Amino acid sequence: MTCPPPDLPPPAGLRATARIRATADGRGGTALPLLAGEGPLALRRTRGRGAEAGVVLVGAMSAPLGGDHLTVEATAGPGAHLALGSAAATLALPGRGGEPAHYDVRLTLEDGASVRWLPEPLVSVRGSDLRVRTEARLAPTARLLLREEQVLGRAGEAPGLLRSRLAVTRGGRPLLDQELACGPGAPGGWDGPAGLAGHRAIGQLLVVDPDFEAAPPAAAVLGEYAAVTPLAGPAVLVTALAPDALRLRELLDGACRTYGW
Repeated sequence: MTCPPPDLPPPAGLRATARIRATADGRGGTALPLLAGEGPLALRRTRGRGAEAGVVLVGAMSAPLGGDHLTVEATAGPGAHLALGSAAATLALPGRGGEPAHYDVRLTLEDGASVRWLPEPLVSVRGSDLRVRTEARLAPTARLLLREEQVLGRAGEAPGLLRSRLAVTRGGRPLLDQELACGPGAPGGWDGPAGLAGHRAIGQLLVVDPDFEAAPPAAAVLGEYAAVTPLAGPAVLVTALAPDALRLRELLDGACRTYGW
């Protein structure tokens, strides 16, 4: 006689996915045949620029908390143009059991498509543990404008543990793959002179544009704590440190006006 296996406990936290698909509408614009959100990931249509379709991610509840796993999946079909953003900053909050939270963003850009992913900052709250992973897969003729802003703690607050990874491929080949870890439990030196040097706002702007093949941007320094790095792709990566989110946004907005669209 065999005993039935014990019931496994349900996974901690919630699971939610937002799914977006943009397609060319045949009239010079972009349609959204798929726009579906779950749980805290609510989606709203907005007016885009020119041929773009606009979508804003609205937080319907506090998330991510420890143990949560949130996913945003967006696909721009051939010739589609999509602008994605968020209505407010995302706060990574501690959970009851100490489990890490996960936040995944997956972007797929097909031939001739463009995506602007410009969310509001992610704030790592004291006691939180968040793993962020952003993946973008581009066809060789696609264009991507991607901004990431991460703020370590609220005003006067120590940060939580934040681990983030950005992986981008173009035409099936790696373009960029980098990781960052900050806060308690991160490898030593993350806040030292060779790391963040006391800054609490970190950001980057990635621009992938086939036009850069003919006229690649040059390496440059933007102020004391920001740099422009051309990538083989064709692409350019702007990285910046700042004392707060406001100054960080000013730096990245200036870079966007120079290298974006």
